[in-house]
Amino acid sequence: MEKQQDKKFFIFYKPKDIVSGDFYFALSHKHPDSKVEKFYLCTADCTGHGVPGAFMSMLNISYLNESIIEKNISEPNEILNHIRTEIISSLNPEGSEEESKDGMDCILCSFDFSTNTLDYAAANNSFYIVRGGELISCSADKMPVGMHSDMKPFTKKTVKLEKGDVVYTLTDGLPDQFGGPKGKKYKYKQLEELLVANYKLPMDEQKAALGKSFETWKGNLEQIDDVLLIGIKV
Repeated sequence: MEKQQDKKFFIFYKPKDIVSGDFYFALSHKHPDSKVEKFYLCTADCTGHGVPGAFMSMLNISYLNESIIEKNISEPNEILNHIRTEIISSLNPEGSEEESKDGMDCILCSFDFSTNTLDYAAANNSFYIVRGGELISCSADKMPVGMHSDMKPFTKKTVKLEKGDVVYTLTDGLPDQFGGPKGKKYKYKQLEELLVANYKLPMDEQKAALGKSFETWKGNLEQIDDVLLIGIKV
């Protein structure tokens, strides 16, 4: 029997409750004015968790679909700008930042696999690319998709990918989890070391390693937030 080809991605997803404020959105779409099909991936952390977080997740998934498919917006930064306008208009049209924190932190990637190009815009959450055993950090704009004291247009950034790269997008739930021998946070440094150590493994094995590390660290303590981390191999 022929060996099944290794998957090119994994999704490590552990909601704190039955429903979640973290969500992922994936869509392959070819815009009418483009010859190229793009693959959009959004890894997002909405305000709250449980039912309030899930409500925000549903709202933002709806806005993502509306932006890309109905409004025909193709650039990740312009998509986030549009979603922010919709969120404020729907939930907080006259309020101040102090009165409403509704919104999301997210990473919105647009992959063109024909040229191995990644365009992205990110709100508060940065992400990683591991290339040849080296960790590349992809920075985010320091503001959410929602009301903020210093709102500026989101920034579009472009990365030229190479064959063998692994792109890891995530929310802050895993690094912020308390545990270990002293009950402290897992932190990003430990996560970065784990990703670099395991990036050559098949994607299912990478996911299993993340799950084992998370559960071992958490131990008997309560999970404090929704957890989401996605890996994509180029």
